Amino acid sequence: MKTNKILKTFAQNVRLLRKKKGWSQEELALRSDLHRTYIGSIERCERNVSLLNVERIANALGTKAHNLIK
Repeated sequence: MKTNKILKTFAQNVRLLRKKKGWSQEELALRSDLHRTYIGSIERCERNVSLLNVERIANALGTKAHNLIK
């Protein structure tokens, strides 16, 4: 299955910002009120994330949602 470009961009940006903060997937999950396995599946491009969860992740990372899909 071909990965959609926007999903790949989102996944890469989430991982990059998470790692810049020195956080594990579990830490990001706790801060965004999501499950750790869900964060992992996002970073592996296995999820088509809802806008509400994009916002939760962006808030946890201290950025705007649009920055995660650029």
